[in-house]
Amino acid sequence: QVLLVESGGGLVQPGGSLRLTCAASGRIFSFNDMGWYRQAPGKQRELVATIATTGRSNYADSVKGRFTISRDIVKNTAYLQMNSLKPEDSAVYYCNLVDKLLSWGQGTQVTVSS
Repeated sequence: QVLLVESGGGLVQPGGSLRLTCAASGRIFSFNDMGWYRQAPGKQRELVATIATTGRSNYADSVKGRFTISRDIVKNTAYLQMNSLKPEDSAVYYCNLVDKLLSWGQGTQVTVSS
C-alpha cells in the first residue's frame, strides 16, 4: 500500500506563489506517470498537471504557463510550483497516479485571497 502525503498549501494573495510537495511511501513515481489534482467546494475534482516517466509534462489550459510540475525520483517526491495564483485556483490539491489511481491522501488546502 502506497501512502501519498501532500503539503505546502496555505493562504496566498492573488499573484503570489506556492510550492506543493507530494511524498510517496514507495518508489511508485519511477514506474508511473503522476499528476496533481485539485477539487474546489461544489466542483468536480480536476487534473491540472501531469508528468510522465520520461519527464514530459502536460497542463490543463487553466494553469498552463503558471504551474510547473516536477519530481525527484530518488526521493519519491513530486512538486507543483504555482505562480501568478488566482482566486479560482483555490482548492484542495492532491497528488496521485494518472493511469491507475491509488488511495487519495488528505490533500493540502490552497486559498488565494486578498
